[in-house]
Amino acid sequence: MRYNKLEKTGENLSLLGFGCMRFPLEANGRIDRMNAGQMIDKAYKSGVNYFDTAYVYHEGESEVFLGEALLKYPRESYYIATKLPAWQIKSTEDAESVFKTQLQRLNTDYIDFYLIHSLGDYTWSKMLDFGIVDFVENLKKQGKIKNLGFSFHDHYAVFEKILRFRDWDFCQIQLNYMDKEHQAGIKGYNLARELGIPVFIMEPVKGGRLAALPSEITDGFHRIDSSASTASWALRWAASLPDAKLILSGMSDLSQVEDNLNTFNNFKPLNEIELNTVEDAAEKLKTRGYNQCTKCGYCKMCPAGVDIQRCFRIFNDYGIYHNKSGAIWAWKNELPESKKPHNCRECGECEKICPQRIEIIKDLKLLRKLFEEELV
Repeated sequence: MRYNKLEKTGENLSLLGFGCMRFPLEANGRIDRMNAGQMIDKAYKSGVNYFDTAYVYHEGESEVFLGEALLKYPRESYYIATKLPAWQIKSTEDAESVFKTQLQRLNTDYIDFYLIHSLGDYTWSKMLDFGIVDFVENLKKQGKIKNLGFSFHDHYAVFEKILRFRDWDFCQIQLNYMDKEHQAGIKGYNLARELGIPVFIMEPVKGGRLAALPSEITDGFHRIDSSASTASWALRWAASLPDAKLILSGMSDLSQVEDNLNTFNNFKPLNEIELNTVEDAAEKLKTRGYNQCTKCGYCKMCPAGVDIQRCFRIFNDYGIYHNKSGAIWAWKNELPESKKPHNCRECGECEKICPQRIEIIKDLKLLRKLFEEELV
């Protein structure tokens, strides 16, 4: 296993981090502890020393299970990361209660890497208003937190504002070869490098979407290495970024653990030919979208309040990956009713200014048909 040393604090982290968000489940929806335990043991004994969970994963069971699964190993031999759910916190008392619960669940006196979870513009403002940043900084002074960071899901401008607010010990961003311009993206990664803040990468396989691609896309991968999994290409792309300190993978069964271990225990950065192959796959995937929206944002001033850019992101993601459950989740959770296509007045103002000359009104109707009739 390759390890990366954090210059600020001296920890040596396994390049592969175990994401504890997608454990196998029993029929009742609870974690399948026998199989999940085998996964943790396999990863640990193969050199993985970083285990990432959160207060809300598996409705709280992830922290409990992880705390029990790691008890058999010396506490100093692994790092635990968990997260404070920013969207649930309304006071320092809330944060204190959550943190105490997390220590109990995880059977530990301290957290190695503590993150303010899923920050965006709104949740960051809440954290400042409620004094949560001061609260977690105080926990660090007390030694209850060893490293303080945040995970991020919003636009680059928000990321830059948060990143520059303090000297963070690390930051965690979503980054993969399809999301280079999404959220913090490559631009955010480069800013963190410039500021000397270690970058941990989540969603390198885009929630599993980059693990199962159509044959016309994977043929290029197989021509170079027929034995390598599609997921391994996505993981290697992320791990080949020169200052990516940790790559998180949310593994769901033992075969995924073994495949990821094979990738990282024999890790080789992508060479030029391989990098070009990944870039070619990304371009081919993008052509599978329903339209050529580039997320430029010219349509943001929709008089009816429709979030056209986000509508088309969900629309095109489904066209590219055909992930029905993921698309439905995004439709229900990422788009408020006030911003959905049914609010369109067909005024045409968006089409007048769209640089790509997309027939926006027509495509919004297709989007409504898809999500209100066909996928339900």
